[in-house]
Amino acid sequence: MPGPADSPVVADGNQALERLMAGNARFVAAQEEDLDEGIARRVAVSKGQHPFATILGCVDSRVPIELVFDQGLGDLVVVRSAGGALDQSVTGSIEFGIAELHTPLLLVLGHQRCGALDAIIKALDTGQRTSHTDGLTYLVDALAPAVRQVAGKPGDRLTNAVQANVTLTLTRLRQSPVIGPLAKSGKLTIAAAYYQLDTGKVVLQ
Repeated sequence: MPGPADSPVVADGNQALERLMAGNARFVAAQEEDLDEGIARRVAVSKGQHPFATILGCVDSRVPIELVFDQGLGDLVVVRSAGGALDQSVTGSIEFGIAELHTPLLLVLGHQRCGALDAIIKALDTGQRTSHTDGLTYLVDALAPAVRQVAGKPGDRLTNAVQANVTLTLTRLRQSPVIGPLAKSGKLTIAAAYYQLDTGKVVLQ
C-alpha cells in the first residue's frame, strides 16, 4: 500500500529494515535528508497513515527514534517505555501498529547506557528501590529478569542486560496471538538492535 505524499514504498519487512538502516547511516554521517514536514505533507498524512515499521524503544531523551533513523511524518509507529518494558498497553500499541496499520517490520531497540536498566541493577544489588510507587515497582519487576540472566557473564554488565532485555522482549512479543502468526507466515519481519549513544549508530543484534 503506498504511503502518503512521496514516502518510498516498501514491499516487505526486509526492505523496511534496509530503509531504517540507510536512514541511520545518514544520521551517523550527519547527512540527513531534507524531510518534507511542511503544510502539504501534514495535509497528506492527515488523510491516512501508512507507516512502514513499528519500533519499540526506551523513553531516553537521547534516543529520539524518528531522528535516529532519519524518518519523517507518517513513516513510523513508535512505542516507548522505560527500558522498553512491556505491559498490556505497550504490547497492545505494538499489536495495533502491526495488525491495524500493517507495518511489515517490528524492531525492538535497546541502547547504550540505559538509565532504566542501570537503576534496576543498582536496586537489585542494594535491595533498595528508589521509589515505592506501583509504576516504578512494575518497571523493576519487568526488567529484573534480564539483569538476573546476565549475572556473572563476562563483559559490561549493563550492556549485557540491555541486549538480554531486547531478546527477552522479542520472545514475549512472539507469543502474542497477533504477532506470532504473522511472523511465522513471513508477513512480519522481527528484528533486534542496539543504539550506540557515542556514535549514533544502530547495530543489529
